[in-house]
Amino acid sequence: MNKYEVMYILKTGLEQKTYDELCEKYSQVILKEGGEVESVNKWGTKKFAYPIDYKKDGFYVLMTYSATAAIASELERRMRIDENVVRFMTIAI
Repeated sequence: MNKYEVMYILKTGLEQKTYDELCEKYSQVILKEGGEVESVNKWGTKKFAYPIDYKKDGFYVLMTYSATAAIASELERRMRIDENVVRFMTIAI
């Protein structure tokens, strides 16, 4: 298994409960496929350097996990189609 780090930005204006549910949802994607989530750091709302979709800020989350490349691809696929995810970036560490 490889070690990955994914930073994703969620839309602002959601309730804290919704942020927690979304973070848990993406952790479960990894766990159900046989990966291991090492840490989930919720950075909170931060300002963007430039507007994205006419928004000025977003809720940042940094997650570190160990998984196969197929699991990382599945996580990215699910983030790509989720309307609450503004941006995401995965790197292998």
